[in-house]
Amino acid sequence: MRIAIVDDVAAERNALRIRLDTQLRCRALQAEITEFENGAAFLAAAQNRRFAVVFLDIYMNGGQNGMETAKQLRRFDRDCLLIFTTASADHALEAYRVRAMHYLVKPYTDEDLAALCDEIQKRLPAPDPYIEIRTAGAVNRLRLREILYAEHFQHQIHIHTADGGETVTRQTFRDFTERLHDERFFLCSRGVLINLEHAADFDGTAFILESGQKITVSRNLTKAARAAFGDFLFKRGRQT
Repeated sequence: MRIAIVDDVAAERNALRIRLDTQLRCRALQAEITEFENGAAFLAAAQNRRFAVVFLDIYMNGGQNGMETAKQLRRFDRDCLLIFTTASADHALEAYRVRAMHYLVKPYTDEDLAALCDEIQKRLPAPDPYIEIRTAGAVNRLRLREILYAEHFQHQIHIHTADGGETVTRQTFRDFTERLHDERFFLCSRGVLINLEHAADFDGTAFILESGQKITVSRNLTKAARAAFGDFLFKRGRQT
């Protein structure tokens, strides 16, 4: 698990890290904790490697404040557990809008932090399953959440991933899709499969990815696509 502490005051970051280390050890949880002195540095790191939890101070000198940092984080990471650390509860409504998990008001006690760590442990997702993809001369493991969409042409499956990469494997599309019996995947046509986790919208004819790219849905599947997307959003909302 990767945890970020974002605070412009070094003493505050260090104190939270020490107390957090103690709580994590009591729960036999292993974590890599990284400190950031501003939101911009944190966001740059979060775009390269995902954080499971972020402790984010709202009031920071210089640059953007914690709330603006949280809004930008939510543009590319919906799942990070967001915890605001602040001396005031004035931003509670804004915290709700960015789906913050908790509002930790300073000064907080060890009991407050212990209860929060118990809640974090409950909310941590199970490890995402993966599939093994055989490519030319190698076998690659792809986590399901990494898959944006896959398309079949010229007897090959082209798997497009969230990091902008592409993995190509030679197999039938039927064999490939049978390995993805997961509610997050939807078959858009006879040769295209999309991961609904990365869909920002459905316009009636195509899924619009978070990047803005459109994945067209066969006309006879548009009704099923709308229903599947709605069900997926509803279930995800209940889990947050």
